[in-house]
Amino acid sequence: MEVFDAPSRYYPSDSLSLDELAYWVAFTRILGIGPVRFKLLLDYFHEDVSTAWKADSKELARAGLDQKIIESFIKQRASSNPQQELEKLERLRVQVITIKDKEYPPLLKEIYNAPSVLYVAGTLKKEEDQFAIGVVGTRKVSTYGRQATEQFARELAQGHVTVVSGLAHGIDTIAHTTALDAGGRTIAVMASGLDIIYPLENVGLARRIVESGQGALVTEFPLGVKPDSRNFPARNRIISGLSQGILVTEAPKQSGALITATFALEPWA
Repeated sequence: MEVFDAPSRYYPSDSLSLDELAYWVAFTRILGIGPVRFKLLLDYFHEDVSTAWKADSKELARAGLDQKIIESFIKQRASSNPQQELEKLERLRVQVITIKDKEYPPLLKEIYNAPSVLYVAGTLKKEEDQFAIGVVGTRKVSTYGRQATEQFARELAQGHVTVVSGLAHGIDTIAHTTALDAGGRTIAVMASGLDIIYPLENVGLARRIVESGQGALVTEFPLGVKPDSRNFPARNRIISGLSQGILVTEAPKQSGALITATFALEPWA
């Protein structure tokens, strides 16, 4: 589903050529090569990502990848077309921000395993969004949880603090909606590609965030990636990384909200 119709270019920076960008984007499709291994490649190949993409198994081993990852990468690479990835992004008007770009959120850049690439629909405002609080919690919200979340999100929005959450049912939905209603900004961090809104019931909310000019949908996952359970902890670290702090308004002892709070307590978060 196409949720995004912003008029801006899909790559607003000039840090990379479009040819270079194509390989940065292509690497986000490779299972097994996340931010940490991608940085190994950047360092070894002196930020020449095209050469890293085309490298043989011996060079990849010298860069620090183990044999299992190398074999998996070479197999996945054979069926990938980096240029087609850019064409999809342009067609859906999804913006790309790399960790080399000045538009990259400065707080997020400070975490240990910061995403090498972010996909964005809507508007990120670097100056305004540096004052952000993550508001997270249970999907099965009580009356108390709803009231507390509405109060905190409203007051944060009115105080010009961006509300960051995960677009899930319950607390997340209330936090995003309340911030918008109060005229504030909100960022929804997704555990899927931007073309797969999850949960489906929040397609309208996602569209509102984008079209209102009051915020953005953000993900490290490329187009077409479904919300696999393994993606949610990764999403939670981005919520934490975009935020000055995490507010858990209501959550059981075992919950993703507390994982997000734990990321905020880590020394590199």
